Amino acid sequence: MTTEIWQLSETELLADAADVSHQIQLMEARRIALVADIDTRISREKLGFPGPAGWLTSTTLLSPGKAAKIVALGRGLKNFPDIADAVNTGVMTVDHAALILTFAETPPKNLPQEGQDIARAAMITAATGPQARTGRIREAITKLEDTYGGKKPPPEDTDRNELFASKTLNGRLALKGDFDAITGEKLLTALSPLTEPHPAVDGTETPRTGDDRSPALRRAEAFGQIIDHYLATKDRPTEGGEKPHLNLHIRLQDLTNLRNTAAGAGVDNNENGSTANESGNETHAATADRGAYRDLFGDGTTVGWLPWMGPLSRNSSRQLACDCILTAIVMDENGSPINLARTARTVTAKQKRALTARDHGCAFPGCGKPAAWTEGHHIWHWTDGGPTDMNNLVLLCGFHHRLIHHSDWEVFIGTDNHPWFIPPATVDPYREPRQSHARAGPHIA
Repeated sequence: MTTEIWQLSETELLADAADVSHQIQLMEARRIALVADIDTRISREKLGFPGPAGWLTSTTLLSPGKAAKIVALGRGLKNFPDIADAVNTGVMTVDHAALILTFAETPPKNLPQEGQDIARAAMITAATGPQARTGRIREAITKLEDTYGGKKPPPEDTDRNELFASKTLNGRLALKGDFDAITGEKLLTALSPLTEPHPAVDGTETPRTGDDRSPALRRAEAFGQIIDHYLATKDRPTEGGEKPHLNLHIRLQDLTNLRNTAAGAGVDNNENGSTANESGNETHAATADRGAYRDLFGDGTTVGWLPWMGPLSRNSSRQLACDCILTAIVMDENGSPINLARTARTVTAKQKRALTARDHGCAFPGCGKPAAWTEGHHIWHWTDGGPTDMNNLVLLCGFHHRLIHHSDWEVFIGTDNHPWFIPPATVDPYREPRQSHARAGPHIA
């Protein structure tokens, strides 16, 4: 019988915490080994995803980034048993293993094999035990790269360029970049004239009487202006058959106040390349059986919604819609677009917007790739007489589009006018239908 934590002595408390931490290290190593075998033994058709990372994300609480890291470690550690041994015995953290593995897989160009082996062994020793410090390992890697790297100095090496864009839990976007000197110069040159402090009313520019924005805030707002200018240009490339532009989905009733605030404001101009999809979903009284859950979580139509970033408050939605072209997409009570029947083989731009409003992205359970990366799939194939109508279309990414065509997975539009997926018997012997990604969860019928 497990002793309650409050009953432990101070010595036992410290010992148990250390032991649990070690067990977690061993369990993480076990998970990496299991995923490595899944990667080589389980077919993509049975997984339902291009690789184990997507499957992990859809069936566990892991984020896509964490899942991808586990898969990369599983693949890489097979080639470096010395790193794998340190991880499997619990003497090295997974983070340190990933750092050393990256060095081992992409060593400095001029470092001989013998030197690589010696350096890797030294790093493993430095990363072993509670006294291991990430800074020492990074310092060693930097020193080796500077000494044995290519002829290009770091400021000119474009192979080092990186840009990370991650959605945060509170709905913001965190950026982290590392650029070569020329790219950096271009960015700073573009930002410079837009980051100058705004003068005060009397023309002064001192912090007390003029612009009190921090330098970081001025750079962030300048970056937004650069994006606005890009989206307003006419020669930008297309994606999914359309030029990139901002899409906003919101119910008509939530834009009611817009009519009072935007009168004469020119809602039909499109200077920032934005499009708001205005859904004509009438207000329906919530039925008793749906209760507070549906009132709180709904179906993604009760607040503004952005295809990449997700929910947006009504006030910000109205502000954005003031500078948009409004495209009406009539929705039923289940948040499904109606009155968009077409007889052409290909999905029209308006249908794609309507499908995005319904499916939000790839509809395959657990996927949810952005709508810009998806295609319209005919549930009843066009060649068999299937129409290009909303009740015969579903958004799927390239992988899941191919999976539906070449496996026993099936998709149909349910009575709620949303896609449902039936897995093959090899995945689920009972072949229980699964809701689309955007609607997965304990929705109350």
